[in-house]
Amino acid sequence: MLHFELVTPEKLVRSEDVYMVVVPGSEGDFGVLHGHAPVMSTVRDGALHIYRTEKGEPEMLPIKGGFAEVNERGLTVLAEQAG
Repeated sequence: MLHFELVTPEKLVRSEDVYMVVVPGSEGDFGVLHGHAPVMSTVRDGALHIYRTEKGEPEMLPIKGGFAEVNERGLTVLAEQAG
C-alpha cells in the first residue's frame, strides 16, 4: 500500500494508506503506486483520484495548486486548497 498525505496551509487533510493516487501534475496527470521512483512536481488545479483498492472506484478530491513529492515514505501533496 502507498502512504498518502494531503496537506494544506491550514491543516493535514488526509493521512492514509491507499492503493494508488492519480495527481493532476502541471506537466500532465501521473499515477503513484507503492514503490514509485522519487519525484517532485508542481500541481495544477484539478482533482486527485484516490483509489483505496486495485479495482475500486476512485474518490475524486478537488485541489488547487501546490506541489507533490514522492519519496521512500510515500506521496505527499501540499495543496493551496483542498476539498
